[in-house]
Amino acid sequence: MSDDVVTAHQLVKTYPKGIRALDGLSVDVRQGEVFALLGPNGAGKSTTIKILTTLARPDSGTVTVAGHDALRRPERVRRLIGVVSQRSGADPVATGRENLVLQGRLYGLRGTDLRRRVGELLDRFDLGGAADRAVSTYSGGMRRRLDVALGLVNRPRVLFLDEPTTGLDPQARSAMWAEIARLSADEELAVLLTTHYLEEADRLAARLSIVDSGRVVVRGTPETLKAELRGDAVHIELRDHTAEPVARAAIARVPGLRDVTLDGRRLSARADDGAAAVPDALAGLDRAGLAVATVTVARPSLDDVYLRHTGRTFAQAEVGAGAEAEARA
Repeated sequence: MSDDVVTAHQLVKTYPKGIRALDGLSVDVRQGEVFALLGPNGAGKSTTIKILTTLARPDSGTVTVAGHDALRRPERVRRLIGVVSQRSGADPVATGRENLVLQGRLYGLRGTDLRRRVGELLDRFDLGGAADRAVSTYSGGMRRRLDVALGLVNRPRVLFLDEPTTGLDPQARSAMWAEIARLSADEELAVLLTTHYLEEADRLAARLSIVDSGRVVVRGTPETLKAELRGDAVHIELRDHTAEPVARAAIARVPGLRDVTLDGRRLSARADDGAAAVPDALAGLDRAGLAVATVTVARPSLDDVYLRHTGRTFAQAEVGAGAEAEARA
């Protein structure tokens, strides 16, 4: 018997003006794991979450959540999931405690059970001292912890986190990562998060899918995906911008270098032995009159995985997504 608690197959979703948000996307999430959809803004992650949480319907495809067909029985799915959207769902005028009490009542909790559950969540998320303050007085990190607490009131089987740390400062983001990691220790809870932070997916996800233009381009564990890229990543920062053909030609004869790309002044390549390839690469660039600012050699990252499977860096994809959004607007 499959231990998948979320299964979506071949989702297609097209918005007005012919915008294809999802183009045959499939995903599966197992019980007791943190699963990440990693991709740049505009890749289709939030649309996927809306469909999985019954807030939108696909043009085609199938969705099963916690054993129920989400397209035919959305009301059953809603009782079994928790959702933390990009924007806070808490009432800023009400207190943290009042928000949790209201959420509990919506799920049918009353009396002692409700008070106990609210108390448990306030303690778990270190909000007890601020429980009776208006949410409008909370810091960004406190609001985000309250959002997650609201998503857990009904003890869901699946928790959906849509860009859970966007806009948080580094300290608050680190604290939220720690809390999400603790959530995955509960064997009864599956966590599906969307993110455009490479480090977040690498640190939290047991498995992930990289999403680009509404499709899954590759999936697996972070370590497995990185291990598939043999050797080292070589990154060379040039002092000035140059045309990619010039940079490519400059290091074309360097033995062991492959998958060369140029993003602005950043030249990236892969090498079986990065340290051995660097001197020849620098010599080739020098002969072409291209001055070098910095050189780094590192083990493969998820950015390198993204580059291999899409032909562009994550930063390039983010810039492209922003330009497309402006053009549609």
